[in-house]
Amino acid sequence: MVRAIVGANWGDEGKGKLTDMMAQESDIVIRFQGGANAGHTIVNNYGKFALHTLPSGVFYGHTTNIIGNGVALNIPVLFNEIKSVVDKGVPMPKILISDRAQMVMPYHVLFDEYEEERLGKASFGSTKSGIAPFYSDKYAKIGFQVQELFDEENLREKLVRVCETKNVLLEHLYHKPALDPEKIFETLMEYRKMVEPYVCDVSLYLWNALKEGKNVLLEGQLGSLKDPDHGIYPMVTSSSTLAAYGAIGAGIPPYEIKKIVTVVKAYSSAVGAGAFVSEIFGEEADELRRRGGDGGEYGATTGRPRRMGWFDCVASKYGCRIQGTTDVAFTVVDVLGYLDKIPVCVGYEIDGKVTTDFPTTQLLEKAKPVLEVLDGWNCDIRGIRNYDELPENCRKYIEFVEEHIGFPITMISNGPKREDIIYRESRLSK
Repeated sequence: MVRAIVGANWGDEGKGKLTDMMAQESDIVIRFQGGANAGHTIVNNYGKFALHTLPSGVFYGHTTNIIGNGVALNIPVLFNEIKSVVDKGVPMPKILISDRAQMVMPYHVLFDEYEEERLGKASFGSTKSGIAPFYSDKYAKIGFQVQELFDEENLREKLVRVCETKNVLLEHLYHKPALDPEKIFETLMEYRKMVEPYVCDVSLYLWNALKEGKNVLLEGQLGSLKDPDHGIYPMVTSSSTLAAYGAIGAGIPPYEIKKIVTVVKAYSSAVGAGAFVSEIFGEEADELRRRGGDGGEYGATTGRPRRMGWFDCVASKYGCRIQGTTDVAFTVVDVLGYLDKIPVCVGYEIDGKVTTDFPTTQLLEKAKPVLEVLDGWNCDIRGIRNYDELPENCRKYIEFVEEHIGFPITMISNGPKREDIIYRESRLSK
């Protein structure tokens, strides 16, 4: 059986803990898109970890952890991450890397930095991990797959060709030093030594594993609103963040994906630029940021303070729909315990009309939040394990959100620890 865990919003929904829990019940965990530009924070018996490329199954001896063909694979970053996990006492995980995965080249990171610098105030708020230049090259068919490392002659020829075009941009657009194909070739030979023991035909491996009845988890990065097709384009990431892409980015048939757990946060947060209708500012935002998550709302990769907002029913309903959600995991509900009143964005006012449907970016930029204010519960709910034991106003908040998004909330996270989770039977469950 294949399950997917994905985000409903801008990323930062608190997927790490849920992914860690689902990974424990899986035989195989696969990263199927994105690169080291975003991360999951996981707290377990070994300590606190921010994973960027490694699948979340690395803490369990029984799991095989796969870097799928859809990933932007930064080889030194991956191996530094493996080392950092093992150095904290985690046994060496079983890892496989798709022979069709493409590599983040050293110059991708440079081009990312140079372009953000060139754009200045019009920049995209990139993490400067090389992701947009990587995917640009992939679809321009001048990227490098892992399998190309094992054919030195063709690799050398292709590097010379690719560097010719890159050097025109470096000289005339960015006014930066030219690339040396021979130096890059030497770097790639180092990469080859690192990855060689782990490379395999991942889609064939998965085909056989599914025939044997193995449990497979597709692990998504970021969330629906960062998808290049269905998100707040152009302030998006460069690979699809949707569960449907898991079939492509892992190399499995789409009909194998049976369960799609979509993580939705009890308030809103975002890193990076782009429309954010329910955003709040000043002291109100600072307090929610300080109290949020585990140790505050700061990016797992960048450390940047996240932008904060109230729960957005419009964006979350859309984010769940576009993911094909079967179950909603509602996170960080405990954080809201300090509030007497909790505003919720239930609609967008655009040009004098109110809508509950998520619009395209052009209209989104004009949208003003329509807020409904609910009563808070004014207490700490950590440690509660049964839904019926939650304060009445907390249950009312959860049920209000569920009704407005129209997807069943079957898991509620009320603290950073793995055991801080409440399971419930939703009346919306099929």
